[in-house]
Amino acid sequence: MGEGSAWADVPRLQVRQFTDRAMREVPSLAQEILDCICREHPKLPLLVDESGELIALVGIRRALEDFVQHLVLEKGGPHVHLEVFQEFGRGEGLHGRSLDSLQAMYRLGVRLAWRRLAEIGQQVRIPPPAMYELAEAGFAFLDGLVDQTVRGYAEAAARQAGERLRLQRKLTQALIAEYGEPADPVRTRSLAEHAARIGWPLPERVAVGVLLRPSRECVAPVVGQGVLLDMESEQPLMVVPDPALAGRPELLRRSMKGWSGALGPAVALTEAAKSLRWAAAAVRLMERGLLPSGRLLHCTEYTEALVLLPPEELIGDLTRRCLAPLADCGPTQGRRLAETLLAWLETRGGAPEVAARLGVHPQTVRYRMRQIRELWGDEVDDPDRRFELELVLRAQRLRGELSEPIR
Repeated sequence: MGEGSAWADVPRLQVRQFTDRAMREVPSLAQEILDCICREHPKLPLLVDESGELIALVGIRRALEDFVQHLVLEKGGPHVHLEVFQEFGRGEGLHGRSLDSLQAMYRLGVRLAWRRLAEIGQQVRIPPPAMYELAEAGFAFLDGLVDQTVRGYAEAAARQAGERLRLQRKLTQALIAEYGEPADPVRTRSLAEHAARIGWPLPERVAVGVLLRPSRECVAPVVGQGVLLDMESEQPLMVVPDPALAGRPELLRRSMKGWSGALGPAVALTEAAKSLRWAAAAVRLMERGLLPSGRLLHCTEYTEALVLLPPEELIGDLTRRCLAPLADCGPTQGRRLAETLLAWLETRGGAPEVAARLGVHPQTVRYRMRQIRELWGDEVDDPDRRFELELVLRAQRLRGELSEPIR
C-alpha cells in the first residue's frame, strides 16, 4: 500500500506473513468461490481454455493473486488488468444475458475472499485499521472488475447489433428482390433461412416503406420489434410485417416522427417488390412536391395520385389530345373552362350543383358550359371521351394546375 496507508505502519515481516499465507490459500479459495457460485447459479456455463482449465477458475485465481500482490508492491491500490473479465462480459453479451447475474457472482466472490483474508489477518495479527483499508481496497477492486466486464459486454453488444443489422439488411434485400415466380419454393426456403438467423417470424403479408433522411446525421427511427430497417441504402428501406395488426399503424406514426417517407400497400410476403415499387413512386412524387412530406404516407390513401401522376408521358400525350380544343383560349379562360368541365364531369349535375362546387354563380356555369359544347361538340356526351377528359383533368388538378373544388 502507498504512503499514508495503514499498511505502512505494519511491520514488513507481518505483511510478508500475510501475503505468503494469502497466496498459498489462493488456489483453494478460488475453487471454493467457484463452487459456491455454481451452487448459487447452476446454469452458469463453464468453458475451458486451451490447456483444459476452467476459464472462470483461472480468472478468479488471477484476480486474487493480483489483489494480494499489491500489498507487497506498495504502489497504491490494486489495478485491474485482467482481460479475462472482459471476456466474461463479452460472453454474457453474446449469449443475450444481462450483467446482473455476473455482478452478483462478483459480489459473492468478494464476500468469500474477504472472509478468508480476515481469518488470515487475525492469525498474523494485522491491526484493524489495515484490515479496514484492505476491505475498502477489495470493494474498489470489485468496481474495477465490473468496469472490465461492462467494457467487454458493451463491445459484444455493439458487435452483435452490427451483425444483426447486417443480417437484417440481407433479409430485407432478399424480400424485395424481383423474382419470376413469387411462390418459388426455393426462394421461400431461402427467406425462411435468412429470417431464422435473426429470429424474425415470417408474416403472411408485408408492406415496404421508402424513407427520406431528415439529415445526414439522423438517428434511425425506433420502429419497434419486428419491423426491418435497412439504413445502408441511399434511401432507407423498411419492411413492416402484418401492417394491419392492431396497434401497428399508431406505433409507426409515433416512431416515424420527424421522418418523411411512403409505405406501400400490404402484399403477400413473396411479393414485397410490388409494395416497394408503389412506395418508391410515392417518394418520387413527394420529392417533387406533388405529395405532402413531413410524415409517413400510406400509398393506399393516395391511389389517385399514384395512378395518374407517374405515367407522365402517357398522361401528357392524352392531355394534349383531349384538351386540344383549349389551345386557342388564353391561360385564364382555358383554366376556368377546364375547372368547369371537371366539376361537371364529377357531379353529373346541373348548373346549380356545378356552381356550388366551383363557388361561382349558376349563370356563369351556364355560360361556360355553352363555350365547352362549342369547343368539344358531341364529344362531351361520349362516355369514353368523358372518361379520358376526367382522367387528364384530375391529373392536372393533382399537379396543382387546376384549383381544388369547394367541398
